[in-house]
Amino acid sequence: MLEEKLIQLLAEDPIRLQALECVRSLDLPNCYIAAGFVRNLVWDDLHQKQNPTPLNDLDVVYFDPSESDDQAYLKYETHLNALMPKLNWQVRNQANMHLRNGDTPYQSTLDAMSYWPEKETAVAARLNEKNQIECISAFGFESLFEGQITYNPKRTLVLFQSRVESKNWLITWPQLRVAV
Repeated sequence: MLEEKLIQLLAEDPIRLQALECVRSLDLPNCYIAAGFVRNLVWDDLHQKQNPTPLNDLDVVYFDPSESDDQAYLKYETHLNALMPKLNWQVRNQANMHLRNGDTPYQSTLDAMSYWPEKETAVAARLNEKNQIECISAFGFESLFEGQITYNPKRTLVLFQSRVESKNWLITWPQLRVAV
C-alpha cells in the first residue's frame, strides 16, 4: 500500500521525523506538515537520490475555527524555530485561508488541501500521540508515487503552470510528468 510506503520513507528520514515530533509538541487541532515536506521525499525516492533535496520551507497546517488571534502563527513559528532553527517554518490555520484564497470556508485541513494548485502537493503527515506516523492526501497517493504533477481544476491553469516552472520541479526531478 502506498500510504505504508510513505510512512516508511518518513520513518527512515531523521530530520523529517524530528520535525514531526516538533510539530506534535504544538498540540494544534488537525495539524500536519504538508506539501514539499512529503511530496519531495517521494520524488527523491522515485529518482533514487542519495541526498534529500533541501526543503525551502516546512508548511505546517492545522484547522482551528475557534482561534481568535490572527497572529498566533507567529508564536507557533517561534516555538518551532527554537526547536529546529535551521528549518524555515511556516504555520497556517487553514480555517482562515479561504479568505486569502477567495474560496468558500474550508471544513477541515484536508478540505483546504483539496484547493491546492497541484494534487501531489495536497499531502501531509503527522506524528500521533501513539508515536505513529499518519498521512493524509486530498487526492490519494497514486499520482504522487507515479511521478506526476497534476493540475487541480479548483485553481487556474496559469497558476499551476507558473508554479511548475518557478519551482524548477522538472529540473530537480527530471522524470516527473506534468498532467493537465
